Amino acid sequence: AAQLLGGPVRFWHDQLFCKPAHHGGVVAWHQDYSYWTRTTPLRHLTCWVGLDDSTRDNGCVQYVPGSHLWPDLPITGLTGDMNAIQTVLTEEQKELFKPVAIELRKGECSFHHARLIHGSYANTTDRPRRATVINVFIDGVMSNSDEPPLDGVPAIPKGEKMDGQFFPLLFDPIRKEEQ
Repeated sequence: AAQLLGGPVRFWHDQLFCKPAHHGGVVAWHQDYSYWTRTTPLRHLTCWVGLDDSTRDNGCVQYVPGSHLWPDLPITGLTGDMNAIQTVLTEEQKELFKPVAIELRKGECSFHHARLIHGSYANTTDRPRRATVINVFIDGVMSNSDEPPLDGVPAIPKGEKMDGQFFPLLFDPIRKEEQ
């Protein structure tokens, strides 16, 4: 993450995704940053780590190449209608909307930009599909709101650096020998 972002990284938040066997678990097409606009600049990155093999049949993550260059899109929801995002895309974006399945083996990971459109279909197999996601941002990102940046986290005044106990420094490539 530090190499991709070009500097020290801080923890933003993490998630656990569990898709039990034969149990839906659709995550509709979305941009992560649509949910994270309480920070500036957009210098976030997501690392998706497979806890099980991830295939098309069990609902692997799919990316829409090039969509990280698109502007922020309105939130259309994370569950229910997989294709709700189509209602907010331009005709050009609809033509470029060509998802690529990211099949990974247990323990492998993928990184994606916070504006990259991604989603995952239901698990239709006899085995679970689990993954953990670690979201980070480059050190120096500022609060862009006087509201709490995440549920359960105290507000950081607009213009103040995102840091403290809820956003710890994870890695500084310059001081890596000291950590």
